[in-house]
Amino acid sequence: MTDALPIDAAALVNGMAVRARAAAAILARAPTERKAAALSHAARILRGEAAAILSANADDVARAEAAGLSSAMLDRLRLDEKRIAGIAGALEDVAALPDPVGSTIDRVERPNGLCLSRVRVPLGVVGIIYESRPNVTADAGALALMAGNAVILRGGSEARASNRAIHDCLVAGLEAAGLPADAIQFVPVTDRAAVGAMLAAQGLIDVIIPRGGKGLVARVQEEARVPVLAHLDGINHLYIDRAADPAKALALTINAKLRRTGVCGATETLLIDRAYADPAPILAALADAGCEVRGTPEILAIEPRAIPADAEDWDTEYLEAIIAVTFVDGLAGATAHIAAHGSHHTDAIVTEDEATAEAFLAEVDSAIVMWNASTQFADGGEFGLGAEIGISTGRLHARGPVALEGLTTYKWLVRGTGQTRP
Repeated sequence: MTDALPIDAAALVNGMAVRARAAAAILARAPTERKAAALSHAARILRGEAAAILSANADDVARAEAAGLSSAMLDRLRLDEKRIAGIAGALEDVAALPDPVGSTIDRVERPNGLCLSRVRVPLGVVGIIYESRPNVTADAGALALMAGNAVILRGGSEARASNRAIHDCLVAGLEAAGLPADAIQFVPVTDRAAVGAMLAAQGLIDVIIPRGGKGLVARVQEEARVPVLAHLDGINHLYIDRAADPAKALALTINAKLRRTGVCGATETLLIDRAYADPAPILAALADAGCEVRGTPEILAIEPRAIPADAEDWDTEYLEAIIAVTFVDGLAGATAHIAAHGSHHTDAIVTEDEATAEAFLAEVDSAIVMWNASTQFADGGEFGLGAEIGISTGRLHARGPVALEGLTTYKWLVRGTGQTRP
């Protein structure tokens, strides 16, 4: 299908959703072994098609560079042999995970003899709208499939060739395992009207998951008539407490900010306890590594290469080699700053004081809160979940890395022996 021709977005998406609903009914009853086999086949096919995928990705990157895409977006878009291997490995990891479908959450017997249990069931048809990252095509398809859902994927136009190449491998895996190809569908056009049609597909799509920038998520939340599981900004904080080990503080700061600046788990704001003995080496190490330090006057007085921070810096997800830095008055100052400026994604403390650490873990209201660990561990694969759809920063249904369990709901099963209600 070509984007040069006018499309009826509603007809396109609704047709996909009807086919997905039929596929979802089959997947809900599919044995674990068959779903796992589909992913294993897809991983093998993906490895075999690595050269073709990299060629498609090179075309996407060239177009993105010509369009002036930011370095962070280019990093998310670009594939290489190592990333291809990682995508294939993630498919196999998901295939090896315990199947949540049909598992019992809890069971209780009432005084009247009724036996009640809650069991996990698929959500049904999941729509995923995302930007830049081709690996999301594989991760989202794999997780949705293993959780018994059919999925409709709408990737960003900047990654259209890469996404289609990866999607072809997933479909081939489904067919090799005897599962319907409609279980994982990819919207074949880049027309933005298709996004609107997905958001309006109430009764056809059961949940929408956006994964992308603030503009995308805002549009989804504003327009959706379908329930939304949101992934918002990663305005993540690393707080260096007065009792932090200097070596850990330095290593964690550099890793949390600079390992990969374009991921949502990257630290964007560094908070330093005013009572911390020697912050200068940390600030110097950031600047030496090519990171732009934006700080308050106190920070500028210590690190001459730093530049003044403005009010917007405390509320910005840079996804670049830029970090905002300020001093705070102890734990109370750190938690107050995070409450005022954080996005409830991931926040971390560096300290050797267990009581302070436990207070931080309890008081910070984020999906992921860490002690003496890099915020870059905010990732479903690192959490042992195989992969993730995204990091949910909300409070309902699923929170943190959304993986298999986050793509299920539950139903009540009631077993009786003839009880009637008095």
